[in-house]
Amino acid sequence: MRAFLIRGPRDGAVVDVDPPVVGPGQVVVEVARVGLCGTDVELFAGTMPYLRSGAQTAPMIPGHEWVGTVCSVGAGVDPAWRGQRVTGDTMLGCGRCDRCRTGRHHVCDDRHEIGIRGNWPGALAERLLVPATALRALPDSVDDTAGALVEPGGCALRAVEAAHLGAGATACVFGPGTLGMLAAQFLVARGVTVDVVGVEPVGLELAGKLGAARVWLVDELPDHRYDAVIDTSNASTVPQLALRHVEPTGRLVLVGVAESPSLADLRDAVLADVTVVGILAASAGLDATIAEYAGGTVRTRPLVGATVGLRQVAEVLDGRRPAGAGPGPKILVDPREDYLG
Repeated sequence: MRAFLIRGPRDGAVVDVDPPVVGPGQVVVEVARVGLCGTDVELFAGTMPYLRSGAQTAPMIPGHEWVGTVCSVGAGVDPAWRGQRVTGDTMLGCGRCDRCRTGRHHVCDDRHEIGIRGNWPGALAERLLVPATALRALPDSVDDTAGALVEPGGCALRAVEAAHLGAGATACVFGPGTLGMLAAQFLVARGVTVDVVGVEPVGLELAGKLGAARVWLVDELPDHRYDAVIDTSNASTVPQLALRHVEPTGRLVLVGVAESPSLADLRDAVLADVTVVGILAASAGLDATIAEYAGGTVRTRPLVGATVGLRQVAEVLDGRRPAGAGPGPKILVDPREDYLG
């Protein structure tokens, strides 16, 4: 089958690889769409921390935001999965440790992460091997575009839930990327007044169209405090800035990861009695995200700027936006095609 293989820093190409062979408890999925995200960019650039620690090595097939159809099932797997449209959990715990046994498999020390950690091949290929326990069935009301955004949606929804806000509260979201746009929409659906902060007018304009009450360029953000602030950005300077905009006794939720260490003076959190929460992975939010997508809580299509073929992946990961792309921050890939657009 064809797959996009990262061979080293900024060295990626479409190659022929052996297709996955289904084993006991596993399924093979024919991939329909894959979302590209900042983690994939870091893997391609060679800057992702897992590459430094040895948790991931090249060559690798990336891709962890995906949707497709189960085409084969292994021994012990319900045959009813065959032909089912699905997405799945990126985080694959060992299943044996205390963390896995208590529902915290996403922080298992021995976990694989599809397309990210432990060299489990990712979804930027025609077919993907997945444990059946990681699968999530998709209703017809969740199309392939939305299905490929379930994983970032789960991260965004977990961040929103960690903010502990109800109707009438105020929130500020730093970063009008995919995570930020989804988080803002989840908050608006809960009756929260949301401001969005970013560095580019195009992204902020889209945030306003999707329900943000006000949008701000980061240098123009007034001295105002919110009941909660969610940082979905990848800027190392934002956590300290965000902390200064949290109302005393409020919450700062951190879901974005910067390439370099993010520094904040935690005395500010103590003196304002602020709760700081870190969010890793979508695992605990996948089912609820699918339900919210099916119910029309958020709009996913405006978030997609373009859909490209497999042979266009390298240029996107290298920072080149596809010609004719819309304002949406997310680029999807159809791995069944060489070129699109």
